[in-house]
Amino acid sequence: MSTKPKDEGLNSPQYPIPEDLQGVVTITTLDRIYNWGRRNSLWPMMFGLACCAIEMICTAAARFDFARFGMEVMRASPRQADVMIVAGTVTKKMLPQVVRLYNQMAEPKYVVAMGACASGGGPFKEGYNVVSGIDQYLPVDVYIPGCPPTPQALIYGLMKLQEKVDRQTIKEVYGRRAEMIPIPVLGPDVMDPREYDRIREYTRQKAEQEAAAAAEPEAAQA
Repeated sequence: MSTKPKDEGLNSPQYPIPEDLQGVVTITTLDRIYNWGRRNSLWPMMFGLACCAIEMICTAAARFDFARFGMEVMRASPRQADVMIVAGTVTKKMLPQVVRLYNQMAEPKYVVAMGACASGGGPFKEGYNVVSGIDQYLPVDVYIPGCPPTPQALIYGLMKLQEKVDRQTIKEVYGRRAEMIPIPVLGPDVMDPREYDRIREYTRQKAEQEAAAAAEPEAAQA
């Protein structure tokens, strides 16, 4: 009689369960049961930015149906969501709102960059109004290539996110202090508050160079 568990998704492999008790008795660890509950109840935030959002909507519909993964509860409020699927082109005008929504999401939270635009700017990378990848401002957990990715690709990316959740421990995620990301400021261009010191230093050096260049003709005339 084989004592190897048929399904080790929740069972701990160090403790074999007799075949006649499999499906009745489960021996597991606290990390496994905690992550098992989280991986099957990831709630994406309900918003889309561009054409990738159409593929995301298709993935939630009957043909592909990611309700199988417990992800069909797409929340309109960031405070009830823990997965942000950045589906589409991130423009500089939209960027502050995306970062603000991320800051309001529940911990632990995850970011999926769906498509070429969210991952690196896509065909609009050199555009004056497009951010060349949301990972410049948010920590991305899963990248999904494509323009746009198919529903199958999105499902595969979400399965990879589930695998990442499986590898985490309660110590890593429970009670972790939320990291508030400074909201970019939209002016003539997007300014990252984390770069303010470098901007000030560059501005000071530029002003000193201009002042020195203006003083040279006056010194020559004297």
